[in-house]
Amino acid sequence: MSDAFTTRTLDITTGRSETVHDLTDACAAFLDEVAPGRDGLLNVFTPHATAGVAVIETGSGSDEDLLAALHTLLPADDRWRHRHGSPGHGRDHVLPALVPPHATLPVLAGRLALGTWQSVCLVDTNVDNPNRQVRLSFLG
Repeated sequence: MSDAFTTRTLDITTGRSETVHDLTDACAAFLDEVAPGRDGLLNVFTPHATAGVAVIETGSGSDEDLLAALHTLLPADDRWRHRHGSPGHGRDHVLPALVPPHATLPVLAGRLALGTWQSVCLVDTNVDNPNRQVRLSFLG
């Protein structure tokens, strides 16, 4: 494979509670290693039917606000036709329609070109699966 395209898989433990897990430092470390000084694109992808990737502010309550908004939009109750796992688990399978399982981000001079308060996050509402993978791919 050419140095123009490099992929790494991260193993993330999200635990048994809904979470917004910040991936920004892991993305930066990956780019430091594979893309020093280079421009290109970073694709962040989670190969799960019940998780997503969001670019949001964290640490000021926005991550909790996102989880609260998802609870409002996708309540964990018995309305869902998909019924295995924890009560309301069907909503976890709808999550990727609202929080897609991928994000493609600009990389300038080897650094993520994020806004001041933006972070790259794994959004996981599935309390039945605490082990997740995230694939980072740099093209440049």
